Amino acid sequence: MSSEALAPPLPPWVTAVHAASRAFGVAAAGLILLSVGVICQMVFVRAVLGQSSIWQTEFVTFALVAATFIGAPYILLTRGHVAVDVVPLMAATPLRRKLHFLGSALALVFCGFFLYAAVPWWWEAFDTGNTTSSIWRARLWIPYLSVPVGLALLCLQFLAEIWLVATRRQLPFGLAPDERL
Repeated sequence: MSSEALAPPLPPWVTAVHAASRAFGVAAAGLILLSVGVICQMVFVRAVLGQSSIWQTEFVTFALVAATFIGAPYILLTRGHVAVDVVPLMAATPLRRKLHFLGSALALVFCGFFLYAAVPWWWEAFDTGNTTSSIWRARLWIPYLSVPVGLALLCLQFLAEIWLVATRRQLPFGLAPDERL
């Protein structure tokens, strides 16, 4: 019997955060694919039809920013981010845990401050009905919403990661106890 079969199930909040991170990761990938399609359409409209583009550049910019923010929790979940792990690789597991907690706490504080600043920024765009200055006149609260939503889920994903390491359900940095340089 594997050790995974003996492990107690994850609490519902961790399972929900992981599921939301995966769903937002899929949405981020969809936004990137949609952006590629819109860029192709824009090139066709401009090069073949000789017309100007109205909404495409703004849409792609907003979609890629949204993909970045709502995709960040998935990247954290899957450890897809670029990490400098030379020190954790050389450290024993107890030190790895401390490094993990320190790094995760610093990242969580940064994301928390960023979230704290992003909510009023989004709310102002929503409350005032701000739009882009282009002919498209996109309502800014819609693309801006991806920033606080993505950051809130990223904070929750950091909390889940910290909890998993603190309760020894996951190893810090995903490294096995005997993995050392």
